[in-house]
Amino acid sequence: MSQKDTHLFDSFRESVAPALKSKLEEFDLYGYDKVTEDELWNFLKNKTWKKVSEEKPIHQIVNDILTVKVGDYMNYVTVEAFKAPNWFEGEGKDVLEKLL
Repeated sequence: MSQKDTHLFDSFRESVAPALKSKLEEFDLYGYDKVTEDELWNFLKNKTWKKVSEEKPIHQIVNDILTVKVGDYMNYVTVEAFKAPNWFEGEGKDVLEKLL
């Protein structure tokens, strides 16, 4: 499922916005101030709720948000970065060689 696909819990996003904001403030306290609400939401959709096939009560969704660990999020982001295309292959390689 791509990040642009509609997820089962997308309809709850506005309702759980205060929990997302609270978690982002916690990330900020740990020095991760560049994490956006969209990035956190995508982590939840693609990792925490990846195999969930039916709706959860809103209190469980809020619990899922508030129990995200910074380390789990950072591991996810690191793995996703390794899955991304290599910018230094193909056309990117030509650009890099011209710069050097």
